[in-house]
Amino acid sequence: LKRCGKSCRLRWLNYLRPDIRHGGFTEEEDNIICSLYESMGS
Repeated sequence: LKRCGKSCRLRWLNYLRPDIRHGGFTEEEDNIICSLYESMGS
């Protein structure tokens, strides 16, 4: 296959990288984001 660098990178990030999590934030992550938003703003 003739793939450019960008398509290879996207394929690795979206399909082949084993440690990536797809889905929503956990409750703990959501709380961290909300508290940082309150203290720092947008």
